[in-house]
Amino acid sequence: MVRFFVMMSHFRHSCSVNIYIPCLAFALVAMSAFGQSNMVAKTTNQMAFLNNANDPVEKEYKIILTDDDAAQDDAERWIHEADSYRNKGIADPRTTLRNRLQQRFEPVGKAYKDFLQRHPDHVRARLAFGSFLNDTGDEDGALEQWEKARDLDPKNPAVWNNLGTLYGHHRSPASKAFECFEKAIELKQDEPVYYQNLANHVYLFWMDATNYYHVTEIEVFGKALGLYQQAIKLDPDNFVLATEYAQSFYGTKPPRLKEGLRAWEQALKLARTELEREGVLIHFARLKIALGRLDEARLHLDAITNESYATTKRTLTRNLTNAEAKTAKNNTPVVK
Repeated sequence: MVRFFVMMSHFRHSCSVNIYIPCLAFALVAMSAFGQSNMVAKTTNQMAFLNNANDPVEKEYKIILTDDDAAQDDAERWIHEADSYRNKGIADPRTTLRNRLQQRFEPVGKAYKDFLQRHPDHVRARLAFGSFLNDTGDEDGALEQWEKARDLDPKNPAVWNNLGTLYGHHRSPASKAFECFEKAIELKQDEPVYYQNLANHVYLFWMDATNYYHVTEIEVFGKALGLYQQAIKLDPDNFVLATEYAQSFYGTKPPRLKEGLRAWEQALKLARTELEREGVLIHFARLKIALGRLDEARLHLDAITNESYATTKRTLTRNLTNAEAKTAKNNTPVVK
């Protein structure tokens, strides 16, 4: 996987299609919101509640989802707190955090199990429980729930999308993930997440994609870019999506740096915080060093002040200094 210090975000349940990244799973590895690739498959849920809000089954289901959201809120807060402690040089609290998260999520998991034991054909509950299990690192459990949901409702696009995220995660040939994402798109052609996920997998598993789609290496990256563009058309204000698209230009054969720079310029327009804005400036500097626009790269690096980017900034500053020295040497007249 390409790693280019791009931003990641956490998303959770809502009453519409939802996107989120596993909280507990990330807590057990690197909890920083930066320094990772943001090319992570997004799982989805259908509408959280039925129109009949008075249905006692739906009321119970809504309570479980609300508890799940509250647990996710707590987990996200604890993860950021632990990350802050490490940045301040305080002893690594990872073991304590793991225990707190497990205790916080345990009653939510039990509630899902009890509900599904009494309502085994509730597809949306199986979708939500699978997402919960995936969040907490239980991929086998998530796969079981989502496969049951698929058997109950094979025309549910969210089921196919979620299965694609797992099938593409070292579980089977990548072609199976391609098939699932394509099925999700076929069933719901206006959902940007499905195009985004397929684009991610075509990009990351490009060798498998060349065989699956019977295209060349150059053509497969063009396909990935086209899928990202379709997702952006459907969700033009999505900053994370814009950064994924911009990042993909690093991996094309050959790298398309000028096009990548234009994509990052578009992403900058969507940045919501100073942290996100400086994250884009990191890419501006990297690309402009590679393109020989050294003065502009220096200005970008000077504008980056957040400590989250200190290590990357030092590396790029060193690369820029070397490039400036090399340019100066090449421009020095030869005295005869």
